[in-house]
Amino acid sequence: MRVGEVAGADLQRFGKPLDGIRVLAIEQMQALPYATQMLARLGAEVIKIESPGVGESGRAALPMMTDPLGRRVGVTFLRNNLGKRSVTVDLKHPEGREIVLRLAEKADIVCENFKPGTAGRLGLGFEDIAAVNPRAIYLSVSGFGNTTESPYASWPAYAPVAEGMAGLYDFKRAPDTAPVVSPLGALGDSGSALFAVIGVLAALRHRDATGVGQYVDISMFDAMVALNDAGISYWSMGLKDPGLAPLINHSFRAFDGYFLIQCARPHMFEALADLVGRPEWKSDPRLAGPQEWFDHIEDILRPGIEGWAADKSRLQACAALSGVGVASGPVYNPGDVIEDEHVRNRNMIVEMERTDGDPAPVLSPGNPVKLSRVAEGPETRVPWVGEHTAEVLGVELGLSRAEIDRLAADGAIGLETP
Repeated sequence: MRVGEVAGADLQRFGKPLDGIRVLAIEQMQALPYATQMLARLGAEVIKIESPGVGESGRAALPMMTDPLGRRVGVTFLRNNLGKRSVTVDLKHPEGREIVLRLAEKADIVCENFKPGTAGRLGLGFEDIAAVNPRAIYLSVSGFGNTTESPYASWPAYAPVAEGMAGLYDFKRAPDTAPVVSPLGALGDSGSALFAVIGVLAALRHRDATGVGQYVDISMFDAMVALNDAGISYWSMGLKDPGLAPLINHSFRAFDGYFLIQCARPHMFEALADLVGRPEWKSDPRLAGPQEWFDHIEDILRPGIEGWAADKSRLQACAALSGVGVASGPVYNPGDVIEDEHVRNRNMIVEMERTDGDPAPVLSPGNPVKLSRVAEGPETRVPWVGEHTAEVLGVELGLSRAEIDRLAADGAIGLETP
């Protein structure tokens, strides 16, 4: 789906669930921007506060392109800021802080992802926002949280820090091998963002009932611990190495790559045995149950399964397995995902034209939340640095052009984009 297109346009008459909700986002990089982009996709109006000149730190990520004025726009920013407006404010300038507080008065959600304590030192913490707008939901996303003590409170944290500390890098790690860092991209960011959205939606519902806002405090470490539920539960039951879980949960080779099978039930194993032409497996005492299947993956099952799949593509093998009720799927690379028919049909790839002459569009994932009475899109491109400063301050705060120009001359705001 291209930026500007609408899927299910006949549903536009129903509107979106967060129509009328205003979000003031003092954000950078990915964890919080991913969350606020999701809120925007659900209908919220998101005003993004950035530093004058360079904008937020995600704009410096590599690889990058340039905007119409030749400024850097990095990949982290490009995939997390569709549908937002950018206002540039110097938060350390007294008048800059006052502008943010005035915008906060009109917001339903105010959010930040500074290191703990930074927002408070800037005069933009929960108490500061609640003083001017007690109905506002205040959202913080940080490495280790803000509202309880943590021995790691002062540590800087990016996605892999939270992922590694939560045990995700030790899940199925081969003995005597170093952990692979960031094996799942930025799960620590996007996973934390999803919990942030859940928290905000719950807080909005609570505000509907009580009339007051509250603090939603998301720790990336907490979020990753929640996503390591299997590892923690296995450990508590005596299974210290999740790689030894008794079932078939492995990848196998087809002629064009790998596919995976998960099989933990006798009827599925019987169907697998018949499909790959090894009916004798069903009565082989060495393959009596899930533990035995696991114990004989390499010497019995892999040769049989890969022999059957040798003349098949990944998709052909998985179609045959699925046809007899065995759970399977091809192991894709990003290019495969982009070209997949299901992904395209579900509008899970968003294309944004580049502005630096490269004909290939920037691609990012679409909205996985499909609502039967809500149209998808239209997506709007990411904002250029400070693109909406004059518009927002004029319309939302009623400032005259002369006052806006004075604030820019004094360094309280930026007007980088004509």
